[in-house]
Amino acid sequence: MGETPHNQKTLLEVKGLKKHFPIKAGFFKRTIGQVKAVDGLDLSIGRGETFAVVGESGCGKSTSGRTILRLEEPTEGEVIYHHDELGAINVEKADSKLLKRIRPEMQIIFQDPFSSLDSRMTVGRIIAEPLVINNMLRGRELRDRIAELLTVVGLRPEHASRYPHAFSGGQRQRIGIARALALNPKLIVCDEPVSALDVSVQAQVLNLLEDLQDKFNLTYLFISHDLSVVEHIADRVAVMYVGKVVEVGTTDDLFYNPKMPYTEALLSSLPQPDPRKRTRPTLLAGEVPSPANPPSGCYFHPRCPYAQEICKTEAPPLRDVGGTHLAACHFADELSLKGTTRLTEIKAPDVVAAAAAQEATQGTPS
Repeated sequence: MGETPHNQKTLLEVKGLKKHFPIKAGFFKRTIGQVKAVDGLDLSIGRGETFAVVGESGCGKSTSGRTILRLEEPTEGEVIYHHDELGAINVEKADSKLLKRIRPEMQIIFQDPFSSLDSRMTVGRIIAEPLVINNMLRGRELRDRIAELLTVVGLRPEHASRYPHAFSGGQRQRIGIARALALNPKLIVCDEPVSALDVSVQAQVLNLLEDLQDKFNLTYLFISHDLSVVEHIADRVAVMYVGKVVEVGTTDDLFYNPKMPYTEALLSSLPQPDPRKRTRPTLLAGEVPSPANPPSGCYFHPRCPYAQEICKTEAPPLRDVGGTHLAACHFADELSLKGTTRLTEIKAPDVVAAAAAQEATQGTPS
């Protein structure tokens, strides 16, 4: 399990979390198998940090986030939330009364700003809903709180009377963020919050999330498939593959010194900041295994260029490979894997000269 840095208190612990969906077939809809969407997740998130989860589509990232909040009921495992007054709480065992007590502190920002907002409700009602359900504010106090939340996320108070269709994608996501902030949460699950937005708008929303984190001391579980976004915003990163975490480390450790071949392949898809380098993504053989029928041993071994016989039969544990860096690979200590290029390793004059030479070669566009 990825340990939190020593100077941080733990806010959330996830131990052996599993979420399996039944496969039903036949007239009587008998269960004939299981889709192992999340298959033994171990995480530890410190107060005030941004912990990112990355991986290919279908690896179980979003399901993990929803299961941690019990929007999906877990199949197995523990989700321990450290409450300031109640102490350590097992979220997966909490009854409705206890859930109502801790739910305000654990919120989510959904991926799609177009489908996550009710088109029949005004923006004011959307933001007010969690406050009304929890009997926290009414009347003028409620209206003042809505105006305050809209201002905090960069919108105007008079927008409260409009409907979602009147806003752009970036503005809608700001409304979703305002709704998540309404109950003063400690933990926010950001489920790919910028993947549906244009690149320029992505930067604005990411900067907003960072500003809000500093202002309200928020903790983020940031789910994304965009490594460039994760490199910018995350303190620590976990890489998932077919429902399992295969590597955990600080952003610097994971991006510049990967210890798992799958992480190396992911990082090879990132554009290099040095214009003199011409790199190509590592093309992995085969397809991503089905979570309904994963391979034996290491799930990545059918596609791994470094696989040995042991990889086919024994699943590697997620083990310490130095400091707080963990990797699930039998040969993590032996392999020399390639990460991304540090910006500090590139001399600015050389970059300018290389870019100028490239422009001169290609010709200046009219």
